[in-house]
Amino acid sequence: MRDACYSPAVVQTAVDLANTLRPVKGEDALETVDQLRDFLDDHPAAAPPSSAANQGTGPRRLTRADLAEVRAVRETVRQVLEWAAADAVEAAALINEGLRRSRATPVLRHEDDRWWTEVTSDTDRCSGHLAATTLSALASVIATLGPARLGVCAGTACRATYVDLSRNGSKQYCTRTCAHRASVAAYRSRHSRR
Repeated sequence: MRDACYSPAVVQTAVDLANTLRPVKGEDALETVDQLRDFLDDHPAAAPPSSAANQGTGPRRLTRADLAEVRAVRETVRQVLEWAAADAVEAAALINEGLRRSRATPVLRHEDDRWWTEVTSDTDRCSGHLAATTLSALASVIATLGPARLGVCAGTACRATYVDLSRNGSKQYCTRTCAHRASVAAYRSRHSRR
């Protein structure tokens, strides 16, 4: 189901994009054009819609330039997720600049007797579409739920990002695995002092 403010699938795409870089582990899952293609295949909301110019010719071929542009978008998305709770004004400035660079355009859509807005880019560059959709989704989360809903995992050996769309807004860890590790470490710490 689509939400008038943001799509959970696009919010997850933003988180997944940011988490293709794992700074603590030194891992980068966006080093090649093939990895970019796989990311876009796994995240259909991230792929630009087929333009009239591409009709009948198949999808546009991805290049090293596309990869470099998407990695720049990833850096912006990651900074927004890392900074929103601590400095919402700076996160907003990053979002606004990213939306301007991507030539973002709001579009009103209608399907199944329901209206909703969607932000797209007027460019056929995958980076432009990815920036427009992910940054506008993060902007909507900040506007509707607050900047504290964006964050970085509290796990000591993890810098993965998350967006908390839960009802109570108390998420601190990127996954249950990280939350469990922290719980076990706290338990062991308490019992080692005895």
